[in-house]
Amino acid sequence: MNAALPGPDGLPRCPWSLSPVELPYHDTEWGFPVADDQRLFEKICLEGFQSGLSWRTILVKRPAFRAAFADFDYRVVAGFDEHDVVRLLGDAGIVRHRGKIEATINNAARALETVAEHGSLAAYLWTFETPAAELAAPQTLTTSPAAIALSKDLKKRGWKFVGPTTMFAFMQAMGLLNDHVVGCVTRSEVEAARAAFTPPVAA
Repeated sequence: MNAALPGPDGLPRCPWSLSPVELPYHDTEWGFPVADDQRLFEKICLEGFQSGLSWRTILVKRPAFRAAFADFDYRVVAGFDEHDVVRLLGDAGIVRHRGKIEATINNAARALETVAEHGSLAAYLWTFETPAAELAAPQTLTTSPAAIALSKDLKKRGWKFVGPTTMFAFMQAMGLLNDHVVGCVTRSEVEAARAAFTPPVAA
């Protein structure tokens, strides 16, 4: 669906966002531009964990994920070892998938390398901002040329669980494109936030 629907306050919103769990996330986070490296790393990791699951499941578990992964401080997570993997596999609050847990630890090390090269993770990721011309009607796509390019480049750098669909969802969430449906009350707020936002550049 790509038509806005009324929320509990009567204001139109993206149709996926109307549950009590997802509404606050939609209104205050989804699509607003992010330049904080730790938040960007967290979102890449959580999108990887979401693979095969619903975002609502991940959102409910997000506090437990943050506690388990040192608030997604990639400088800390890069130092996790097999003992941490065993600990995380025993944590019922998160998604206990060995491949995804190991990918998160691997990706933390890759994030350190990216920061060393570009000055920040944000400076690297924002070079893949999706031009509006690449998008059809909002929320009808599952990937884009920019997401495909980001996925390929991350994989070349050794990142894992960063497929094109996963990266498109990451870009939607972190403001690298505005995919709120036309008519959604938050779409114009995201447009204003992007207009006031200066993408970081490599040091």
